[in-house]
Amino acid sequence: MLLQRIQQQFIDSADLKYQCAQALAPEVEAATNAVLAGVTGGGKVLSCGNGSSAAAAQRFAASFMGRFDRERPELAAFSLASDAAVITGIAADFDMRSIFARQIRALGHAGDVLLVLSTTGNAANVLAAVEAAHERDMTVVALSGARGGRLVQMLRDTDVSVCVPTEVEARILEVHQLVLHCICDGVDAQLLGLPDSFTLEQENPA
Repeated sequence: MLLQRIQQQFIDSADLKYQCAQALAPEVEAATNAVLAGVTGGGKVLSCGNGSSAAAAQRFAASFMGRFDRERPELAAFSLASDAAVITGIAADFDMRSIFARQIRALGHAGDVLLVLSTTGNAANVLAAVEAAHERDMTVVALSGARGGRLVQMLRDTDVSVCVPTEVEARILEVHQLVLHCICDGVDAQLLGLPDSFTLEQENPA
């Protein structure tokens, strides 16, 4: 019984990802282009989220400042969920709703990109972060799930929404991670061209 349940987890994840490959590819492409425009225009990406989404935001920033799959020049990205002293200090002096927004008002500029991750789209500190980003004339790339909650309702025409069509949190997180990989890979492809292995696979399919 446990073995079958484990196998079903893999199947459910694969089925949703296949569905999203068709449904979300245009939005992921738009998100990639927004991030690319920001960093090549002299801006940076500020990322944030709560819990597992905070970990994803940190990993994204690491891939940008370090590397994703190939060597390339460093790209400017910073996770707002990384500094415990800053987060706890703001929470203690103000409230949890302000932990990202105050950092954005301090660090964000027009031309920067805010990458927010929220499985429900209703996290108060994420919504406040979007408000702060708009005050700074930043573009927002929002990764959410289900119907996107209040988050998608706040977005402007110049922002990008990638909303995973399920309410299962684990599945949303899995697709979010894949979307972040696609953004990193897409930026690399635009900056460096397609890798040789990709070209060979396309020219000589198995």
